[in-house]
Amino acid sequence: MSQPLPFPPWLRALDRATQWFGHALSWLMFAMLLIEFAVVVLRYAVGINSTLMQEMVMYMHATLFMLAAAYTLQADAHVRVDIVYRKLSFRRQALINLLGIVTLLMPLMLFIIASSAGYVGKSWRILESSANYGGIPGVFLLKTLIPAFAVLMLIQGSIEVARNLYIVAGRRGDLEEPSDA
Repeated sequence: MSQPLPFPPWLRALDRATQWFGHALSWLMFAMLLIEFAVVVLRYAVGINSTLMQEMVMYMHATLFMLAAAYTLQADAHVRVDIVYRKLSFRRQALINLLGIVTLLMPLMLFIIASSAGYVGKSWRILESSANYGGIPGVFLLKTLIPAFAVLMLIQGSIEVARNLYIVAGRRGDLEEPSDA
């Protein structure tokens, strides 16, 4: 068998960036926990309701969900029915992954970008803010998460296509540096 080809450094760098970004976003869960705890304490112990804090939790949740999706794809942690899949060889799994990414993921992400462009653009033109008094004045930023999500998914989807092509070709499919051992 031939020597495995090293994965291109720029793809390895993009993959590491996805991983770093996913880990960084995980801190939003801790911030959400603290703010939600404060909302509950303020509401039930002091009798104060904060629309701003409630919207902060909602914005953080949306940010975490939308922007960490690419990290979830990289970690192969998306929900799937794998009764048959897990019993297949790595090459066949890679073929199924390729088929799913190219025929489902990428067209859907392109559709999301195209269909959200006007929606997000209109929100930016008017600098849309919260409809609630005391809410966050950056609804346009929240809506920007939609195409950002799709772009990040396209980038990671492209990396996954390359990774799976390497596996199908019988080459090295991981993105880690070769070990010195």
